[in-house]
Amino acid sequence: MSCRISDIIEVLEELFPLYNAMEYDNPGLLCGDRNGSADNILLTLDCTSDAVMEAKKLNCSLIIAHHPLIFGGIDSISLDKPTGRILTELVRNDIALYACHTQLDCTDEFGNRAIASALGLESRKLEGATIGVIAETDSDINMFSRKVTENLRSSGVITLSPPEKHVGKIFIQGGSFDEENIDAIVSSGADTVLTGEMKHHHMVLLSEYGIGTLLCGHNASERIYLPELKNVLDKKDMGVQIFVDNGKETTLNYKG
Repeated sequence: MSCRISDIIEVLEELFPLYNAMEYDNPGLLCGDRNGSADNILLTLDCTSDAVMEAKKLNCSLIIAHHPLIFGGIDSISLDKPTGRILTELVRNDIALYACHTQLDCTDEFGNRAIASALGLESRKLEGATIGVIAETDSDINMFSRKVTENLRSSGVITLSPPEKHVGKIFIQGGSFDEENIDAIVSSGADTVLTGEMKHHHMVLLSEYGIGTLLCGHNASERIYLPELKNVLDKKDMGVQIFVDNGKETTLNYKG
């Protein structure tokens, strides 16, 4: 079975309106014919050459990536350059590419709440923050770091905090930390921030407020989004198989 790519795009843009994307972003259909047919779909964080190879193997005519392959202007699609090679391979194999990036990030239940849930935490949106949720626990940095590493399948965490620092009220934001949220985080009384990556001077600034930081890696913090998106799309019963590419194995029944 198959369905039109435009029907899938309509579902995605109902869930994640493009007007919610950040100004710098480049979401939406980046390659392919929206009036074409989608036989199978591959969900991935990044449209890499490996992801395209996986899409070909699984007979996927649509890739939905979290991060856009094209950021800003490109001056060529030469095969001398990685982006050119990937785009050329997509066109040659009639594979469409759709990016669902910050418009998904800004929808906490699919992003940051999924991170909290993977850690066994109830969460709520932090008022005053552009993006991100607050959750409560009772742990220390050392123990909580182990849970993050195991549950998010991270290769490890970076922190400036001593291992015994208490983790009670934690702000969670996947991907790259938004520094505009620092005032809201301080006002909330949070004692810890969990994110994918953060500039060092922001880590130092937060430590001056007594707030610890845990950086678990950009991909590790966002990989959990993919099975959530798969579950939502499966419920729409669009007549296509949806695969999740988690880097090492691709499966219909991914468990984070």
